[in-house]
Amino acid sequence: MSLDQLLNPNTAPRRYVVTGGPSAGKEAVIAEIQKRDIPCTEGEPAREIYREHRERLGRHLQVGDRRAYSRDVLNAFVAEFCGHTSGLRFYNRAIPDGYGWDAFFGLGPYPELEEASRIYRYDAVFVLDPLDDFDSEDDLVWAKEREIRRVHELIIQGYYDAGYRPIFVPADEPGRRVDFILAQLPVPTI
Repeated sequence: MSLDQLLNPNTAPRRYVVTGGPSAGKEAVIAEIQKRDIPCTEGEPAREIYREHRERLGRHLQVGDRRAYSRDVLNAFVAEFCGHTSGLRFYNRAIPDGYGWDAFFGLGPYPELEEASRIYRYDAVFVLDPLDDFDSEDDLVWAKEREIRRVHELIIQGYYDAGYRPIFVPADEPGRRVDFILAQLPVPTI
C-alpha cells in the first residue's frame, strides 16, 4: 500500500506513534510530518496537560499529583485514538508512553492504563534515538542528562511491555528521519 493509499480518508484507520524521551527531536519530526500534509497530532497533549496541572496547582507536580496527571494524559490519548476513524495518522506519543513516565515517577502500572494498552492498539511505534544536543527553552521538566536517558529507556521498555516491537529511528535531521519513517510504511501490527 502506498502513502497515497494510506492517506485516503476512505481506508481503514492506520495509527503510527512517534515517541522517545526528551531530547529525541519529536517536535521537529512532528513538524516535518505536518509540513508534508500528513495527518498528525497537533501539539503534545501530555505537555499541555502538565501546563494545566501546573497552572491549577501553582507549582510543579509533586508525588501526590502524579497519578491524577497520568490519568488525564491517558484520557487524552484514548480520546485522540477514538477520534481517528479512517486513513493514516501519526501520534505524538501514545498510550504506552504512560508505562515509562509512571515508572520514572515511581508509580506502577494501574488498571486503566493496562486495559487501554490492550484495547487501543497502534500499527507501529517509531522511537526516535536521542539527539546529541539538548537545548530547549520550552521544556518544562528537565534538568539532568541521566534523567533524560532514563526516561527514554523507560518509554522504550513500556512499549515492549505492551507487546510492541519498536522501530528505532536514527538521530538525523528531521527530513531524513521522516523519510526513514515513511519508508517503513506500512508495517505489520506488533
